[in-house]
Amino acid sequence: MKRLSSRHRRLAIAALAVVSLGLTACGGGGDDKSASNATEVKLYNDKGAWKTYFEGVGKLSKEQIGLGVTPVGYTDEPTYEAFIKASFRTNNKPDLFTWSTGGRLKEIVDSGQVADTSSLWSDAIASGDVSKELEPYYTIDGKQYCVPANVSYWVMFYNKKVFTDAGVQPPTSWADLMSTADKLKAKGVTPFYQTSVLFSFVWFQQLLIGTDPQLYNDLATGKAKFTDPKVVAVMQQWKAMEDKGYFSDPGSKDQPEVMLKSGKVAMGLFGTWFNTNMTTQGMKPDSDYGTFVVPNVTPSLPNTTVAFESGPLCTLTKAPNPDASNKFLKWWMGADAQDQWANSRGDVSANPKVQIKDPGLNQLNKEAGEGKYTLANRYFEAVPPAVLTASLDGFGAFMVDPGSYQKQLDTIQKASDDYWKSN
Repeated sequence: MKRLSSRHRRLAIAALAVVSLGLTACGGGGDDKSASNATEVKLYNDKGAWKTYFEGVGKLSKEQIGLGVTPVGYTDEPTYEAFIKASFRTNNKPDLFTWSTGGRLKEIVDSGQVADTSSLWSDAIASGDVSKELEPYYTIDGKQYCVPANVSYWVMFYNKKVFTDAGVQPPTSWADLMSTADKLKAKGVTPFYQTSVLFSFVWFQQLLIGTDPQLYNDLATGKAKFTDPKVVAVMQQWKAMEDKGYFSDPGSKDQPEVMLKSGKVAMGLFGTWFNTNMTTQGMKPDSDYGTFVVPNVTPSLPNTTVAFESGPLCTLTKAPNPDASNKFLKWWMGADAQDQWANSRGDVSANPKVQIKDPGLNQLNKEAGEGKYTLANRYFEAVPPAVLTASLDGFGAFMVDPGSYQKQLDTIQKASDDYWKSN
């Protein structure tokens, strides 16, 4: 019998639990009323720590369009994924829900469950409320599904006091970054945060997009193999960094923002959404912590490559109240909603009209919009779900045993071969 991966086991257990709840539920996410009579929508999300920010948007939406928001947040991703997929088969359906783009979005669109939002996109692009460059991430077979819940660029967060004490500055080249890591290590500070839970792909992503962004894209679409010598070389480079003690314990239960605030680690690679985590620890941007774009590993590349993600906010074809859901989504894409949503969290916005209050983020958003960086779709969304599952397990196992890199690549490649044979 084939053994389930740890992530598959968690999904299976979560699915059994939520299906049981769904079958006994007496109703969906809201009453079956017209949009004009509805007073709230339930917004299910995998961002449980963001309840306050969803409530802030809900207060504004109540004032402006008469629809409040009740956030239903999850903090365990497998349980959340299992609930959303179970809702397709039960009467306990969300009005709105967050998800991810790429293969995971295509998977649920192909099931016929997700509502077409093409008209919302055409209207928003025409009014300048969303960039046309975002549209491909939400387009499947010529139609758009969901709208942007958030946009984030993956950058390095660093503790400014730790940098000052070590006598280092934000690096401008990969060689500088490695030199900075050495100096921090000499001061007794762990240079980089890492985790084997969910975000185990982060350093593979960063090393590969900074070495060969085209190879990264080809891996995601099955045109290249994880056993390619250039991919193996990236894993060997990652192993060398592990061997030097550059990374934190991947199994640590300590939250990264806590480790960064305490100075236990100096740097952490995250999406710009991580600003929210830092500020909730009482840290102030530009004074307590800063960010920088990670330099390319290959200095001859024409542009610095930055990983990018855009998480969808979706509704179902059989949502409890389709009119109310669409009314909210249309409002959500506008400047008022996005100003409240982005600036309350300290992140960038999908709406180009929004002025980001954080000067560093505003500059990053402006530079990205002007094409200064080559954008690479975040690994979590870029690869098919089956390949992602194998990758999360494989990279997590690599962190525990860096010498196993070839074994992990072979396993991920098998998952890739199996997927692309039938797709």
